[in-house]
Amino acid sequence: MALVTTEKMLKDAQAGHYAVGAFNVENLEFVMAVLAAAEETKSPVIMQTTPGTIKTAGLDYFYGMVKAAAERASVPVALHLDHGDGYDRCMQAFRTGYTSVMIDGSHESFEDNIALTKSVADAGRAMGVPVEAELGKVGGKEDDGPAVEGESPYTDPAEAKEFVERTGCTSLAIGVGTSHGVYTSDPHIEQSVVKAIRDAVDVPLVLHGTSGVPDEQVAEAVKNGICKVNYATELRQAYTKGFMVYMAENPACFDPKKPAKEGMREITELVKIRMTNLNSVGKAE
Repeated sequence: MALVTTEKMLKDAQAGHYAVGAFNVENLEFVMAVLAAAEETKSPVIMQTTPGTIKTAGLDYFYGMVKAAAERASVPVALHLDHGDGYDRCMQAFRTGYTSVMIDGSHESFEDNIALTKSVADAGRAMGVPVEAELGKVGGKEDDGPAVEGESPYTDPAEAKEFVERTGCTSLAIGVGTSHGVYTSDPHIEQSVVKAIRDAVDVPLVLHGTSGVPDEQVAEAVKNGICKVNYATELRQAYTKGFMVYMAENPACFDPKKPAKEGMREITELVKIRMTNLNSVGKAE
């Protein structure tokens, strides 16, 4: 099937009290591994790229790979720009064919974030492409961006309501205590914040910085209103682990497909676990 937007995916998840997995893809092997997991679990899937990843090849390369994956798939596949770093980047993604875009104005002031997000959301609406925004501070360091430290990690529910109403964004990434990258202490999702924001807004909510967060915390957040869950760091770790273990055992190997296959296998097994967890929440109620 063709690439689809995230709009129906996330609305269905919101109505069904489950979440869609969104997985950052770094190369062809990541795309193939994530697709294999989605097919095996019969799950809709969002593949996404950050500006840092895009710099290695270009929006068109990743569009071509994920478009090919979607055309082979029996499950819905969307291609999402993660942490879009400005209006121009989002416009490039729209023109390339991405079927979902995030504009990250969370490092701006509240008013400047609203203005930036509204400009992208207006363009997305005209093109039929949903736009995710971020309000609040997800800690850590995403891609090559600045680390977020020393600020309140929580999104204010009243601000979230105003933000959604004024921007017209179609989904909202919120700060609930998670952090990008590798955790240096035990992660904790503040579930009361998730519930308060869910009650304040009507758009699907997104959880960032989920790599390393215990599945039971993620499942609880999904019960409380999260509809899209992002994973990036742990996919990189899984791929690298499989690749390096193979090379350690076969140091004379000069065929990169062989260690890459082990990296793919590690990603597929990981993503299957994550998808199964996200899918099972609504069914358990």
